[in-house]
Order: sequence, then structure tokens, then C-alpha cells
Amino acid sequence: MAKKEGELHGSGKRQKRSRAGGYKAMPEDLLQLEEQPEEELEDSELPLTPLFYYPQSPTSFVVSDALEADCPLIYVNTVFENFTGYRADEVLGRNCRFLQYRDPHAQRRHPLVDPVVVSDIRRCLEQGIEFQGELLNFRKDGTPIVNRLHLAPIHDDDGVVTHIIGIQVFSEAKIDLNCLSYPVFKETCSEENDQVGDDSTEQNGGGPVGQQNQGICGIFRLSDEVLAQNILSRLSPRDVASLGSVCRRIRKLTKDEHVRKMVCQNSWGREVTGTLERMTTNKLGWGRLARELTTLEAVCWKKLSVGGAVEPSRCNYSACAAGNRLVLFGGEGVNMEHMDDTFVLNLDAKNPEWRRVSVKSSPPGRWGHTLSCINGSWLVVFGGCGREGLLNDVFVLDLDAKQPTWKEVSGGTPPVPRSWHSSCTVEGSKLVVSGGCTDAGVLLSDTYLLDLTTEKPMWKEIPTSWAPPSRLGHSLSVYGRTKLVMFGGLAKSGHLKLRSGEAYTVDIEEEKPRWRELECSAYQSGVVPPPRLDHVAVSMPCGRILIFGGSIAGLHSPSQLFLLDPSEEKPSWRNVSVPGQPPKFAWGHSTCVVGGTRVLVLGGHTGEEWILNELHELCLATRQDE
Repeated sequence: MAKKEGELHGSGKRQKRSRAGGYKAMPEDLLQLEEQPEEELEDSELPLTPLFYYPQSPTSFVVSDALEADCPLIYVNTVFENFTGYRADEVLGRNCRFLQYRDPHAQRRHPLVDPVVVSDIRRCLEQGIEFQGELLNFRKDGTPIVNRLHLAPIHDDDGVVTHIIGIQVFSEAKIDLNCLSYPVFKETCSEENDQVGDDSTEQNGGGPVGQQNQGICGIFRLSDEVLAQNILSRLSPRDVASLGSVCRRIRKLTKDEHVRKMVCQNSWGREVTGTLERMTTNKLGWGRLARELTTLEAVCWKKLSVGGAVEPSRCNYSACAAGNRLVLFGGEGVNMEHMDDTFVLNLDAKNPEWRRVSVKSSPPGRWGHTLSCINGSWLVVFGGCGREGLLNDVFVLDLDAKQPTWKEVSGGTPPVPRSWHSSCTVEGSKLVVSGGCTDAGVLLSDTYLLDLTTEKPMWKEIPTSWAPPSRLGHSLSVYGRTKLVMFGGLAKSGHLKLRSGEAYTVDIEEEKPRWRELECSAYQSGVVPPPRLDHVAVSMPCGRILIFGGSIAGLHSPSQLFLLDPSEEKPSWRNVSVPGQPPKFAWGHSTCVVGGTRVLVLGGHTGEEWILNELHELCLATRQDE
């Protein structure tokens, strides 16, 4: 992997690279440093810099090959590409000094780049010592940017520098290039810093600087193993896997299970990794889990049978997963009876079987509603068709309570009564409701949010300047913490109601949320998913979306799986071939995602919803019991 500058401009300081022997800091040392009062840090000799105190700032990461002439880049991550405007294929194989040029075709660095600092960086690299400081760089379009840079050489077992790792935090440079004619950045390297490599120099009575630095990494006085782990934990699993091929030392670092967990947590979020840790990783390990979820190499269909019974029989119920339990509520019984009972299937049991839950204060019976899980064990029911017509009420149930009791939640102006809408949970505790159908058959296009963590939850409509065409039977999936993907459904187009095959996305955390259509193409010779409604949409831990099942016109097979990564610059659909026998039909309201790696489809092989002792499981990763 490669980072931007090999020789950069700006002011900074360099520090002696630590080698074998001496003190080696452990992760606990980093925690102790972070917990120190500010007064102690100010008086400390520790050369703290703010570089690693910005976990929310996107971090560019690059690697250069120090054994090749001119130290060409061999890796740049997507943050580098996004912020500089250069694609990886444009810069790999080049020395990163091109960032000192305002124009991609320029033959020399910009006059505002301080040549003294450029020389200082070159000297640090030649001597095998680290550099860190602020640098002036330029995007591909010529926009000036400030780069907080740290360069660290990587040595092999013989002490030879094999690679240069660069870590960069970018920000806008608030300068007017038309008014300045002198270097923006002045060298701040003190004479003391220039003497880092002088073993005869005494510093604060602590002995020779060379002896102090031996075995100590410049930043945070940590060993370079800890430093590398701190860097690795901020990359994506794919980037870490690529970086592991740089050299044996880095490969060893990438094998650390704690680092792998931090990498997954950084990419997938604490909530997702917390769920995976409780249910998946004990035997698999984070490295294998990340690989299997990225490559889908272990994906397969399986069939299982369970005991118990859900009686009376029903259809059009709603189901979701709460931990390793499948929960089913309501549904449409014989003669259109509105069911109001709750059933649970515990997958942790040796012989799982459906059991009716003894609850108090059941919500009014209904079908065409949604059932969601928040905070691991709380269930939320919204809307649907009841005995007196359509509903817009909200009920919550703590499944782990000694006496589970449904409680109604009300506050603010609720959405209009509806059925066959879509819902999802954001950040583990916020319910989002979208679309559906009114009692008069009018399709809806609104989106509402209910934060159930507040003392008095209040409905809030998410205002948007434009919304996708009104629809029902669509899916709503979460990626990137607060971003939603809407796909499919029975949509209104002009005076017609047609199955939809379009995908839309919105970030509800933006100050002014805005829906936009994803222009998804087929990957290579792949086929885009046919238009459908009441399908299954699975939000994977890595942010990708799996689509299958539902009601599809024509001769297309509902069992075909399609994969979409909505975070890509140009999203494209991919076919996923899955071994095993899939169900002939699968419906969104009767499919549950367990632990982020198991997709359970309720009902018989040909889609009979009332046959609940037959389940089909789509395994996204290897099961722990295999």
C-alpha cells in the first residue's frame, strides 16, 4: 500500500527510528498516555503530536518501495484517491513528489513548497529515521491542501529499509495562491531535533539521545509493532490484507487478532462487530471472518428442520432476529383473522422449536406490519392492517424481561396509518419507516424516524427536497451507519403501479438529507436484478447489500442472488453463485438476519408461509459448529 509524499514540503520534525532492544511499549502504555492529564502531557518529554488523535478524520495511507530506485509508490488507499483526485493507476510506480506540483504536467515543484523541508525529508529517509510535520500539497485540480504527514521506514531482519509507510491527514489550505510569493511553511525543526542521531548529545540529563531512542518508536514512545498496529487498525480489512504482503514484519503484525478486530470495528462499526464477536468469531477469528464476508467464498444454502408449532397457521406475519432468536408476531389467519400473538425460536437450543411467548398487553392483531429489533432484545411493531383498518401505532417489548410486556409508545405527530411499508433500525435504536399504502390504496413516499433512546420518543419526518416515487413492498437497508438504500417495491409511475428495479440512497444524518438514485450497472457480463417487491434485502457487515426473492414478473428466478456495494463511486450489480438448494421463493417480511452472517428464510421450499418447521439458511460465513 502506498501513501502520498516520498519527498514533501512543509515544516516538521524528524525522529530516530527505534531498532532492536530496549523498552517495548504495549497497548496498555498507549491507554495510559491517552489518560494522562493535559498538564502532565505538557511537561512530559514525550513528543506527542495530534496526528493520531483524529479517529474521525479520514486517513490516507501509502507505501513506497525503498529497495527500488526513487522509492516508487506501491500502494495508496481510497482516502488518498478521494482527497487528492489521483487514481491509484495514475500514481503507482511514481515517486510521490508529484504532490508538490500544482499541475499534473508541471516539471518542478510549486515555489510555495519550502525546499529546506524537502531536503530535510530526503535526509530523514536516507538516514532511516522518521519524519512528521505539516506539508503543502496540491490536488490533481491544483487546489492547495495541508497534509499532516508521518513517514516511517520499515526495516527487514538485517536492518535494511525495505519500505516507507506514509500516514496523512488532509485538510483544506486556507491560502490565496495569487497573493503569496514566499514559502507558506517555515521550518520548525529545532537544532535539538537535528541532533537526534548524535549519540554524544545529552538531553535533559537522561543520557545520550541515541541510547534513549533505541527500541523506542518516535510517536508515543511505542515500539514500532504497536505503532504499526495503531496504523493498521484504521484501515479496511482489504487494505490490511494487501499490506500484509509488503514484508514479513508487517505480515506478522497483520496476524494479530486484536489488530484484526480493530480493523473490522473501524470499517463496520462497534454495533456490528459487537454482534459478530458474541455470535461468530470465537473459532473463526476476525481475519477469516473478514475474508469470507469480503470474498463470499463460504456462502452456501442449507436446509434445517425445527420443532414446535406456530398455531393457528398464518401468513403475512412479520419476523426478525433478536440475537440468536427468531421472533414472529401477528399475521393473517384463516378467514382474514388478525393475529396478535408472539412466537420465539431459539437457535441456541440443542433442538430448536417454536414456542409461544406469554406476554402481557399484546398490541391489536394485524398483518402487513413491520417487526424490528433494537438494542439486542427489544422488539418494535409498527403499523399494519388491523380489525378497524390501517394502523400507525408503535409497541415495544423487552424479550428478556421476567414478564415480557408490550408497551405502546406515542409522541409527536406520527406517520399516517399504513401497511406494507418498509422499516429498519439505524444506530441500533432508531426506527425508520418509509412508504407503504393507505386505506384508500394511495401509495406513500414519506420517511419518518423515531428515536427510542429518548425519555419521550418523538416522531420526526425526514424532510427531503425530492423523494423516490411512492411505493409499497420495497426494502430499506442500512450501510455506513446512517445511510439508507431503498430498492424495488410496487411503485407509482405516472398513472401506473409497476414493480420497480431502481435503487435510491440517502444519508439521514445530513443537515439537509437528499434522496438520489444510484445509477447501478451490471458488473462485466452480469445481469441487473429484475424488478420485484416484498423481496429480501440483507445488509452485510461490510456495507454491501444482498438482494433475492420476492415477487418477480416473467420467467426470472427469485432465488438468484445479487450483490451491490452502494459506497462505490460507480456501484454495479454482481451475480452471486451459491451452492446448495435455495428456496424457490423467499419473502422479505418472513426472512431474518442472525448475527450478520446467517439469513434464515421461513416457510416451505415453494414459499408456503404457514409451513414454519422448514427453514432455509443462507450462510455468509463458516458456522462455528462446522
